[in-house]
Amino acid sequence: MTLMSSILNTQFIQFGMVGFGGMLLDFFVTWLCKEKLIINKYLSNTLGFCIAVSNNFLLNRYWTFNEVVQNMSIQFSKFAMVSVSGLIINNILLFLLVKYVKGNFYVTKFAVICLVFLWNYFINLSFTFK
Repeated sequence: MTLMSSILNTQFIQFGMVGFGGMLLDFFVTWLCKEKLIINKYLSNTLGFCIAVSNNFLLNRYWTFNEVVQNMSIQFSKFAMVSVSGLIINNILLFLLVKYVKGNFYVTKFAVICLVFLWNYFINLSFTFK
């Protein structure tokens, strides 16, 4: 499957919809923890990410990829490994861009999420939900 056909398929769109909902959840939890609970912004980012990942796994398993044949705990472990690698990429890029570009934290977070989204889709497609 070529990159363009992968992007134009229904699964990619559904993954994007799930991801968008997860991004909203991630942003809300990050904002709540950082602004209202006064938790460190990187820990807040991690908490938002983890809650969104759990939500996204279930939606992607049952709706996007309809892949329920695999053992759920094994599949979640794979999804979690991809997500944790995405989190590492997310936090490194977020840290570097906030420190050196000095942009708005939330605008930078949005840009980083878009990059990590592509990573997550293609790795999950070929590894987690194949």
